[in-house]
Amino acid sequence: MVRRRALAAGIKTQIGNHTFRATGITAYLKNGGTLENAAAMANHASTRTTQLYDRRRDDISLDEVERIYL
Repeated sequence: MVRRRALAAGIKTQIGNHTFRATGITAYLKNGGTLENAAAMANHASTRTTQLYDRRRDDISLDEVERIYL
Protein backbone atom coordinates (compact mmCIF):
# COMPACT_ATOMS: atom_id res chain seq x y z
CA MET A 1 0.00 0.00 0.00
CA VAL A 2 2.78 2.45 0.89
CA ARG A 3 4.58 1.74 -2.37
CA ARG A 4 1.43 2.34 -4.44
CA ARG A 5 0.69 5.59 -2.62
CA ALA A 6 4.26 6.79 -3.10
CA LEU A 7 4.10 6.05 -6.83
CA ALA A 8 0.74 7.82 -7.08
CA ALA A 9 2.29 10.86 -5.37
CA GLY A 10 5.12 10.87 -7.90
CA ILE A 11 7.81 9.70 -5.49
CA LYS A 12 10.37 7.81 -7.54
CA THR A 13 12.47 6.54 -4.63
CA GLN A 14 11.80 2.94 -3.59
CA ILE A 15 9.75 3.21 -0.42
CA GLY A 16 7.72 0.75 1.60
CA ASN A 17 6.67 -0.25 5.10
CA HIS A 18 10.20 -1.26 6.03
CA THR A 19 11.44 2.19 5.01
CA PHE A 20 9.26 3.75 7.71
CA ARG A 21 10.36 1.14 10.22
CA ALA A 22 14.05 1.77 9.46
CA THR A 23 13.55 5.54 9.65
CA GLY A 24 11.85 5.32 13.04
CA ILE A 25 14.40 2.96 14.54
CA THR A 26 17.31 5.00 13.19
CA ALA A 27 15.87 8.27 14.51
CA TYR A 28 15.28 6.70 17.92
CA LEU A 29 18.85 5.40 18.12
CA LYS A 30 20.32 8.72 16.91
CA ASN A 31 18.49 10.47 19.73
CA GLY A 32 20.06 8.29 22.41
CA GLY A 33 17.67 5.35 22.48
CA THR A 34 19.02 1.91 23.23
CA LEU A 35 19.01 -0.99 20.81
CA GLU A 36 17.22 -3.11 23.42
CA ASN A 37 14.36 -0.61 23.76
CA ALA A 38 14.14 -0.18 19.99
CA ALA A 39 13.85 -3.97 19.64
CA ALA A 40 11.08 -4.05 22.23
CA MET A 41 9.16 -1.23 20.53
CA ALA A 42 9.52 -2.93 17.14
CA ASN A 43 8.39 -6.22 18.69
CA HIS A 44 11.61 -7.96 17.65
CA ALA A 45 12.61 -11.08 19.57
CA SER A 46 16.28 -10.32 18.95
CA THR A 47 18.31 -7.11 18.80
CA ARG A 48 20.06 -8.63 15.78
CA THR A 49 16.85 -8.14 13.82
CA THR A 50 16.62 -4.53 14.98
CA GLN A 51 20.20 -3.91 13.86
CA LEU A 52 19.10 -4.66 10.29
CA TYR A 53 16.93 -1.53 10.44
CA ASP A 54 19.62 0.73 11.90
CA ARG A 55 20.66 3.11 9.09
CA ARG A 56 23.10 5.25 11.07
CA ARG A 57 26.05 3.81 9.13
CA ASP A 58 24.46 5.05 5.90
CA ASP A 59 24.63 8.61 7.25
CA ILE A 60 28.29 8.18 8.11
CA SER A 61 29.01 6.99 4.59
CA LEU A 62 27.18 9.98 3.09
CA ASP A 63 29.10 12.37 5.36
CA GLU A 64 32.37 10.79 4.24
CA VAL A 65 31.45 11.13 0.57
CA GLU A 66 30.50 14.79 1.06
CA ARG A 67 33.87 15.45 2.72
CA ILE A 68 35.58 14.30 -0.46
CA TYR A 69 33.73 16.92 -2.50
CA LEU A 70 34.51 19.85 -0.18
